Amino acid sequence: MSILIFLAVLFVLVLVHEFGHFITAKWSGMRVDEFGIGFPPRIFSFRRGETEYTLNALPIGGFVRIYGENGEDAITSDTPRAFAHRPRILQAVVLIAGVTMNILFAFLLYTTTYITGVMTIVPEIERSDASSLVVTSVLPDSVASKAGLRSGDTIISLSSPENTAPDLLPSKVSDFIGTHGEKSLMLTYKRSSTEHTAVLVPHSMEIKGEETRPRVGFTMGLVEKKSYPFTQAVIEGGKDTYYGLIRIAIGIGALAYQSVRGTANFSDVTGPIGIAGLVGDASHFGFSALMTFTAFISLNLAVINMLPLPALDGGRLLMVIIEALIRRPLDHRYVAKINMVGFALLLLLMVVVTTHDIIKLF
Repeated sequence: MSILIFLAVLFVLVLVHEFGHFITAKWSGMRVDEFGIGFPPRIFSFRRGETEYTLNALPIGGFVRIYGENGEDAITSDTPRAFAHRPRILQAVVLIAGVTMNILFAFLLYTTTYITGVMTIVPEIERSDASSLVVTSVLPDSVASKAGLRSGDTIISLSSPENTAPDLLPSKVSDFIGTHGEKSLMLTYKRSSTEHTAVLVPHSMEIKGEETRPRVGFTMGLVEKKSYPFTQAVIEGGKDTYYGLIRIAIGIGALAYQSVRGTANFSDVTGPIGIAGLVGDASHFGFSALMTFTAFISLNLAVINMLPLPALDGGRLLMVIIEALIRRPLDHRYVAKINMVGFALLLLLMVVVTTHDIIKLF
């Protein structure tokens, strides 16, 4: 199910990004030959007007094929509708439109979740009847993990053969577990409206910065759905979008700097398989959490695509800027080779992080 949700999220984000390129290319008078979701081989296609719309087998991206975009068609044709023959300001607009759409889409998702209600962790002193005790994380290979608990599960009750947890508050439940070392505890929890039970036997665990005591290996929090008025939702959505972009840009910049110095830790880099798992975890917390995580991925795509690397929008934009400065087009053969090398390196990076994701599964 996580894979299907991930593919649906990826499909939407690619569609949004490529629609930005598509609609601005049409608006600026360029000839769009193909609007493709995924990469070939082709599964399905239809033509409307001058544009062919295609669905392809590899669901890892998408593309808009604009006539004369790589310069080759423009050499053999003098049509003013070729990408290379349009004013460079319009070329730049088309190139940044995909990133702009990803940012606007993230803002829309954030704002919508604030309007419809966002799941928020609240302090115990602010507990209300609408609050629920939810598992927020599960340690790998822990008692809770082996019992089948997942992040997003809602705790309904916890008891031992002698007594029951006095109150479903994080501190009370934690204390209850801590005083029942090596004893069987019965945990009842709800996942997707279905109740489940698990038998947990706390064992002494050492966690850095905390005292050693009986634990079962999960963290929890009081979660409550909060809705915001429209104006405040727009403001909060804008803040999340802005600060999200800043944090992602800083993180990618730090990784690039560390890579140059040879000190980068690529174990923290997550590929498609890892993201699919994270999407699945987010979906366990409900639709609003999935929307928020989708917004976060959309912002990541925006920042990554603006990197000045060949084959990315940022790299292509850099070429347009160089052409504007030297006031003549670059040799299309030279540009094509650079883009080919850049695309090959991106595929290699994808293979590396995907392989690392698979290794982490075992």
